[in-house]
Amino acid sequence: MKLFLDTADVSEIRRAQATGLLDGVTTNPSLIANTGRRFQDVVAEICGIVPGPVSAECMASSVDAMIVEAQSIAAIAPNVVVKIPMTVSGLTAVAVLESMSVHTNVTMTFSPTQAFLAMKSGASFVSIVLSRLDAVGHDSELLARDAMTVKRNYRFRSEIIAGSVKSQHHVLACLRAGVDIATVPAALFFQMFEHPLTERGLAEFARDWQAVPQ
Repeated sequence: MKLFLDTADVSEIRRAQATGLLDGVTTNPSLIANTGRRFQDVVAEICGIVPGPVSAECMASSVDAMIVEAQSIAAIAPNVVVKIPMTVSGLTAVAVLESMSVHTNVTMTFSPTQAFLAMKSGASFVSIVLSRLDAVGHDSELLARDAMTVKRNYRFRSEIIAGSVKSQHHVLACLRAGVDIATVPAALFFQMFEHPLTERGLAEFARDWQAVPQ
């Protein structure tokens, strides 16, 4: 499974990229707004740090406006992926954009049937949303499993991104379902390196090493 970072904080991205384990980045309007910087500047800087896909959101609502805006966003850098909403207009635009070699990421997908339509539209990526679904009493793990089943059954080429991943339980659910990509906040990315037994064992080794003649 590929790991993306869900952030627009370039310092977090640089730190994660230095591990050699980061495969891409996803952003959204809220994350961009938190930086206080121009959208184009943030996206361009992230694309210069991470060679993998960098998702940036299109905010237009009509098909024609989406196509124009998406082309502008895609021109920022070769590794930009344009996030398009899971709507009738959005999927109509996706089919056109993909035919123009503009890579798209259908976002705000909450059901297997929505995921099916997004994959059928030819999107490069389809983002299913986990924790928001859990918050309204639905089983996000089932969504992950069903989305991957649909992909396998019909041999769609879209990569499934699990978004709104907030815990290691979510990451484990993605691994079990065979999800292509999980995009996680920086805190969770680095939390996955940690375990209390790892820390305890390393502390014991360090202590015992002091007794070894040097």
